[in-house]
Amino acid sequence: MHRLRSPRSGRESRLKEPTSKSLRVDGLFQSHRGKFCELFERFSEHGVASRAVSWYRPHLETSLELIERAAPDFSAANIDIGGGDSTLVDDLLARGYQNISVLDISQTAVDVNKKRLGSASEHIHWLVADITKAKLESCAYDVWLDRAVFHFLTSSEQRLAYVRQVPNAVKPGGHVIVSTVGPEGPTKCSGLDVVRYDAKSLHREFGVRFRLLGHSKELHRTPFDTIQQFLYCFCRVE
Repeated sequence: MHRLRSPRSGRESRLKEPTSKSLRVDGLFQSHRGKFCELFERFSEHGVASRAVSWYRPHLETSLELIERAAPDFSAANIDIGGGDSTLVDDLLARGYQNISVLDISQTAVDVNKKRLGSASEHIHWLVADITKAKLESCAYDVWLDRAVFHFLTSSEQRLAYVRQVPNAVKPGGHVIVSTVGPEGPTKCSGLDVVRYDAKSLHREFGVRFRLLGHSKELHRTPFDTIQQFLYCFCRVE
């Protein structure tokens, strides 16, 4: 197994599958992984992939605001978990951020984003990986942003595998922004089961090493003109 190169490399990395005997988490996530990729690839054939999923938003204003609060220095290393076809990368580039990584489980999502960005995509470090298994470089990031990935991890094994990634990849004193469906949100998103959280229960998943600096709720209007409640938690790695 090789480790990822620095997020400053501006290259795409596709992670190999682990050969560990401990494959339980792989099996648990495999069904969701297949559904994610199938969902995106099916709609991408019609040119509407991102807009065909309920969590799509044209611009992630709250995410961007929290990133700017956490990392006003444009050289800060940001990673967007599940950012496949999100426009957050466009807005970060427009504001002058220079060290951006985007990780997504779907190669198709990454390819769609790269095509949209054109030559600007060369300034992004693209990672195609399952976040519960990825071997991320240690202490590589100042800001970890996840909007609408963690809530799809419906087993404790999946969530534990995810949470273990964060303090390894984020620098001490770095910031973690996680957004999930809120306590009054849906129990499914685009047909996939999700776990709903309030600030207390979401913070409990991450533990005392993550200092909760703030939280907020947002009413998200889906591409289908329905309303979903989202929760944001803003933490610092101690």
